[in-house]
Amino acid sequence: MTTYSLTLRDEHLAQLKDHLLRVDGREHAAYILCNRAVVRHEPWGRHAHQKFLVVRVIPVPDDQVIESTPHLVTWSTVSYVHTLKEAAANNQVIGIVHNHPSAMPWFSEQDNQNEPDLIQMAVNRNGGSTNLISLILTTDGQLIGRVWLKPKKNSYERLDMIRTIGIDYQFHYPNRDQGVSIPALHRQALAFGDALNSDFQKMRIGIVGCGGTGSALAMLLARLGAGQLLLIDNDIVDRTNLNRLHGARQADADAMRPKAKVVARTISEMGLGIRAIPIEAWVADPECRDPLRSCDVIFGCTDDHEGRLFLNRFAYYYITPVIDIGLAIELNNGSPPSFTALDGRVTVLGPRHTCLLCRSVIDSEIARTEAMRRSDPDEYEQRKAEAYVIGEANPNPAVITFTTELACMAVNELIHRLQGFRGLDGAIANRVRKFHLGEDRRPGHKPHTACPICANETVWGRGDTEPFLGRID
Repeated sequence: MTTYSLTLRDEHLAQLKDHLLRVDGREHAAYILCNRAVVRHEPWGRHAHQKFLVVRVIPVPDDQVIESTPHLVTWSTVSYVHTLKEAAANNQVIGIVHNHPSAMPWFSEQDNQNEPDLIQMAVNRNGGSTNLISLILTTDGQLIGRVWLKPKKNSYERLDMIRTIGIDYQFHYPNRDQGVSIPALHRQALAFGDALNSDFQKMRIGIVGCGGTGSALAMLLARLGAGQLLLIDNDIVDRTNLNRLHGARQADADAMRPKAKVVARTISEMGLGIRAIPIEAWVADPECRDPLRSCDVIFGCTDDHEGRLFLNRFAYYYITPVIDIGLAIELNNGSPPSFTALDGRVTVLGPRHTCLLCRSVIDSEIARTEAMRRSDPDEYEQRKAEAYVIGEANPNPAVITFTTELACMAVNELIHRLQGFRGLDGAIANRVRKFHLGEDRRPGHKPHTACPICANETVWGRGDTEPFLGRID
């Protein structure tokens, strides 16, 4: 079994709306070109999944339209053949998008008759493994889609999810407005409506790092009804972090249990029907690739620069929002010590957002040192003795009240981007809470012109590459 989904950026949706949803009340058409993300086994159902990542919208020119009415649109195949050629040259998948002015929420009989011919043309031109995506944009902005697998009648699969990612996050999927919330979420629905509960139940959310912040995040998301959670951490519970790890017990420290498994156990014991999958690994290990590609949103709660560097790249390659969280505590040498900095940060990553490198959150030299420690510990120890490595110090201070408040800040940012409770300008790409000063700040940073990630649109939505995510410096 294979399921299918599609992700497009909000500017792509704006382009489609501008071309398709006109005041003339007629149908119009456009093409999309997509890269792929292939998941061999997603972690919750263990089935295969393919994501199509939109990288370009190509309107069908009006002078190629043969007939356009409120119920159908036909056009010359010249532009279609040209777009097929471009898709083949770039190893991409082509899609056709048209509108239904009548707000018809599924494909018409005319669509069912025409599209097998279009997939046949695609197979003839680009080969037998070619797919064809077909999307409908309704007058109220809803997206419905399917992917043709063969040039035969009814040889298609419905797109299980269509995501629009930008300042806000929109999810289109079958029966979104018909979900039934469990009694435990009734009061949440009173505040935000049933759609948010439905979205949380449908979403697949990754948490990288299950320490003080990550464990708090997992508990909050589970109690919000997030149906599928992915928990990645390669560390174990010990006595020094028992006071910060939500759900951890002394017995877990005695048994040296993995943090991810302890958090998953605690979520299971809630009895809310949440499926939490623990993976005991470092985030960039190959075994994490399929699970991460399966996620709709990822929270980064790792405290290492190498892990952040990986997630920083992943967010743009896969158009998967990463909400990165960090806590910086600096003390003077007084007795008792006092704070010179007590800063909590929540940063949203993805296209049109400034990355962590350009915000100076990641130190590439420290990341290289961490990579050496992981891949060549003997060389690392030798360089450490020679004072050639940086970033080694005493453990960072951490306090559960601050890490938990950061988790609340991050989850509330996600809720706003799903539901919009703060209003039109409520999204905050980078928030720094100065706990010791009792104030919030929003430091702004522009991408460096030479940044290979957030200033380079050619990697946005690139999807699967060899090597994975290209070369990480």
